[in-house]
Amino acid sequence: MKIAVTGSIATDHLMHFPGRFAEQLLPDQLHKVSLSFLVDELVVRRGGVAANIAFGMGQLGLRPVLVDAVGADFEDYRGWLERHGVDCGSVHVSEIAHTARFVCTTDDDMNQIASFYAGAMSEARNIELAPVAHRIGGLDLVLISANDPAAMARHTEECRERGYPFAADPSQQLARMSGESARELIDGAAYLLTNEYERDLLESKTGLSDSALLDRVQVLVTTLGGDGVRITGRGFDPIHVPVAKVVEVYDPTGVGDAFRSGFFAGLSWGLSLERSAQVGSLLAALVLETVGPQEYVVRGDEFAKRLAESYGDEVADEVRPHLPA
Repeated sequence: MKIAVTGSIATDHLMHFPGRFAEQLLPDQLHKVSLSFLVDELVVRRGGVAANIAFGMGQLGLRPVLVDAVGADFEDYRGWLERHGVDCGSVHVSEIAHTARFVCTTDDDMNQIASFYAGAMSEARNIELAPVAHRIGGLDLVLISANDPAAMARHTEECRERGYPFAADPSQQLARMSGESARELIDGAAYLLTNEYERDLLESKTGLSDSALLDRVQVLVTTLGGDGVRITGRGFDPIHVPVAKVVEVYDPTGVGDAFRSGFFAGLSWGLSLERSAQVGSLLAALVLETVGPQEYVVRGDEFAKRLAESYGDEVADEVRPHLPA
């Protein structure tokens, strides 16, 4: 299955605040918040939504095509991704801007406050998908994840025009979209992926109920945090997949991206929606157990063993033949 992953490529600057954000926010003063948090840790990691998703797919043996715009400072990152199975041949290099940067602080409750500098990502709107399809011999799926909003709109429209199946994954960009823009982004999608809050925000902005959303997209995938994932769609009963067992939680950054990696890897292997969500949930657990979104390693036998522990031997036996050695 030939998958293009469009979206952000960024460097993550991850910090930890030894306390609770909630204790520092005064309800009657939220209109004039002015806070500085003294953090006790700084870790610089490779990140960006699309890069994280592509990395996870590469860990599972796929060869995803990464599509976004970066700066000249991307070369070391490019080498890392290519060594881990990601095709970077369609990444555009800006002549004037740096690669995007994500700055995030996590508190003791795993709540996060973050900022994102777009940088070269704003040039992603100039990238056309047709040359990508021509270079690799077609596209079976285009994942449109958080990116420059104009790029997301362009890629969505091109997918509809050229008949490329696509997955809409607007995530944090929903906050700056109008209801009309959000409707245009999801219309005709094979898959729509959100977390529970984003799903409510999408419905609020667009006025579309669950049933109305299913008139526009084929499958709705909603991650529910500690409650797992819910999948609804046309012609099948709702599916609920609980979270995979986690050894110890270290860092939630990139968990949703890892779920998407595993979910679409499972679909590319021909697995059911439920099995694919179970693969995605376990990959998300691996990210929770590490600091940074690309610091985990998938080992086939160990991955299958943990699938069995979380979901049963039958699931592990079905997935095992597809896992990398």
